[in-house]
Amino acid sequence: MNNALFTDEQRIVLLANGRQSLENSDFDPVPVVKLFTPDAGATWLLTEIDPDDHDHAHGLCDLGLGMPEIGWLSLSELASVRGRLGLPVERDLYFRAEKRLSAYARDARLAGRIVV
Repeated sequence: MNNALFTDEQRIVLLANGRQSLENSDFDPVPVVKLFTPDAGATWLLTEIDPDDHDHAHGLCDLGLGMPEIGWLSLSELASVRGRLGLPVERDLYFRAEKRLSAYARDARLAGRIVV
């Protein structure tokens, strides 16, 4: 697993959110980490990691096609993504969530992209 995608502290919160999500289907956490491609226009706001499969994360995904959506993704695949210039996915070191995932998703659908 590429630990550069998030810190150990963020991983703990992502796993805790994953456990809470299993217990409460109405759970609407704030995003824990924002990832992006510096050379391809893709953005991910991750809220949780599946506690039974640590390679799967959940969040709002925007591949730069104007159709952001909430879903699951493979962290190992995400770690292998490269943009047009060959740059890897990076973590936004300054991102601090200001609202719940559902609010980011609503705003993203209206704007056609993730707005933070």
